[in-house]
Amino acid sequence: MVASISARHNPNQNQLLAALPAELFARIAPHLELVSMPLGQVLYESDIQLHHAYFPTTAIVSLHYVMESGASAEIAGVGNEGMVGISLILGGNTTPGMATVQTAGCGYRLKQRLLMEEFNRAGPMMRLLLRYTQALMTQMSQTAVCNRHHSIEQQLCRWLLLAVDRLPEHELTMTQELIAIMLGVRREGITETAGNLQRAGLISYRRGHITVLDQSGLESRACECYNVVKKEFQRLLCAEGAANSFPVNSRIGVPRGE
Repeated sequence: MVASISARHNPNQNQLLAALPAELFARIAPHLELVSMPLGQVLYESDIQLHHAYFPTTAIVSLHYVMESGASAEIAGVGNEGMVGISLILGGNTTPGMATVQTAGCGYRLKQRLLMEEFNRAGPMMRLLLRYTQALMTQMSQTAVCNRHHSIEQQLCRWLLLAVDRLPEHELTMTQELIAIMLGVRREGITETAGNLQRAGLISYRRGHITVLDQSGLESRACECYNVVKKEFQRLLCAEGAANSFPVNSRIGVPRGE
């Protein structure tokens, strides 16, 4: 499966990997494993030792917390802008939350030992991942504030905008029930809100497929949380003067398949 899709993927589709200096990138490229990330796959569970860091390219991963009652809510999302497994570089190696694939796709994984070897050189990898950690903390903090103070419509618009920013197309394969679980709200609220957005011509929804038709229209209805998160990622991780993208290595490494 991985071999058949490897021709369509390369590590530079993940913006953190693309931002690495060419020399560092060349060292780790042979060890980056291209992996399929099917919908619902659990990349790590609560209090379980992590063995790999994941760099999504076309997949989106939900970081969420499950209560004893079984209720859960998303605290952050990770797509092609980031890495799943920051507890590895922070020394914890485990986390009370979970990481589950919310949008199927692919990504690259790197063994914990190899990641830490580069991180402990105290060079570009360390600086980049620490800045990414700060950006991710901003997303988590803003999500908590948003869920407490903003309407379901504002939350849904923020969530949709952050999702499509991570995808090549403006279409999501996502049920309203799953979105409700991610946001920690009732499904009826999502159904009503999605219907309002569809009637306004901002989205199209059919059988678990959501297409964003008017991104600027969604931005006008979203709360400030969307722009706060987006600007912080750009400030911390984008090259000076780059508005919407990371610098890309001129040398593209070829991953070793499984």
